[in-house]
Amino acid sequence: MCTGKCSRVVGLGLLPLALTCIVCNLLLCFPDWDTQYVHEGGKLLTPAVLYLGGLVGGGIMILIPAIHIQATGRQGCCGNRCGMFLSILFALVGLAGSVYAVSVSALGLVYGPLCQVLESNGSLGKWEQPFTQDELSEQSYLFNTSTWDTCAKPPGVVRFNVILFALVLAASLLELLLCGVQVLNGLFGCLCGTCSKKRAEHTQS
Repeated sequence: MCTGKCSRVVGLGLLPLALTCIVCNLLLCFPDWDTQYVHEGGKLLTPAVLYLGGLVGGGIMILIPAIHIQATGRQGCCGNRCGMFLSILFALVGLAGSVYAVSVSALGLVYGPLCQVLESNGSLGKWEQPFTQDELSEQSYLFNTSTWDTCAKPPGVVRFNVILFALVLAASLLELLLCGVQVLNGLFGCLCGTCSKKRAEHTQS
């Protein structure tokens, strides 16, 4: 596969991953599908949600590079050595964004959601992150679903956060891989070309 075709595949692969990160981050703002949690600056939202790892890091910082990277696989102004050099720079931006998204989503999974806890007497307690001390225990809350009922409000917020943060983490890891591939591919494209001239000559003949 020539470097131009590889860029096209990488660019097309990044687009749905970026959209996945954006959608997941936006959904994380509405636990229990309720808009009340975004009021007052989102003080009732999990801190990792407000870091916008999926929206900014895995989303916008990937979406823009993906458009250019995909364009280098076509004939035209981007399908040349200069376009390939620019694709390296865009891929580096994508790498930074995906690393940020991985870090934020990992934090969201490790420390768990912000929620109103259920006290031992059955009453509602204060808003906190009840799983932040799990690193001191033998087993993380992620593998001990019986502890998820500790969070009473928003209902089902632990499962909600785990699923969406896991999706952002998986998507951003794939973005990290694809952007790394494009850095190498762009380097070869700068040195060897994109095969666009060969394709054009073959079409004309």
